[in-house]
Amino acid sequence: MVKEGCVPRIACAVLMALAAVSARADVLVILETELGEIEVSVDVENAPVSAGDFLAYVDQGLYEGAAFYRTVMPDNDNGSPVISVIQGGVVDPDRGLPPVRHETTEETGLRHRDGTISLARSDPGTGGGAAFFICLGDQPSLDHGGMRNPDGQGFAAFGQVTRGMDVVRAVHQREAAGESDSDYTAGQILTDPVRIRSARRVTHDVP
Repeated sequence: MVKEGCVPRIACAVLMALAAVSARADVLVILETELGEIEVSVDVENAPVSAGDFLAYVDQGLYEGAAFYRTVMPDNDNGSPVISVIQGGVVDPDRGLPPVRHETTEETGLRHRDGTISLARSDPGTGGGAAFFICLGDQPSLDHGGMRNPDGQGFAAFGQVTRGMDVVRAVHQREAAGESDSDYTAGQILTDPVRIRSARRVTHDVP
C-alpha cells in the first residue's frame, strides 16, 4: 500500500526515468581507432535513413579494418567553399552495402557543426555508410542550400561526436602525401591511414 505523500515522489521518479530514456534515444557507437576511441551519438530519430545505414555497417562488422584516409583543411582543400573534415570508411569496395536515399539537413533539421558526422556522396542517392566524414568546426556550406556541392542539396548529417574530438583532431593533422586518384582529393590522402579496429554499439542502463 502506498503511503500518503509518496505518490508525488513516485510520479516524479517515473518521469525522471522516462526523461532519462528519452535523453538516451540516440544510439551511441564507439569507433576504436589506432589513435584512440571516438564516441558518436547516432540520431536515429531525426535521420533514420542515414543513421540506419551507418548502424548496419556497425552491426555487420563492416568497419573492422576500415580506416580514416582523408583530411581536408583550408591549406589543402581543392573545393569551394573551403571546409575542414576527416573522411573514413571501408577500404575494400566488396564490403560496401548499396547506397541509400539522400536525407537532407532540411528534412532532418540537423546541421553540420563541430563534431557532426555525415555521409559522403557525389550525386544525391550515391552515399551510404561506406564513406563518412566528421566536421572540424561549423561547416554551413555542407548543409542543404550550401554550395560545397554545386547541386545545393548538402550532405546527410546523422550524428555527433560526444567524446574523442582529440582523436579527430589528431587524424586531421596527419601527413597527407598519399596517392590520389583525382585532382579533387590531391594532397588530402593520408600517407598512413588511421585504421579503425572495431565499431560497436554502447548500451547504458537506465538508473
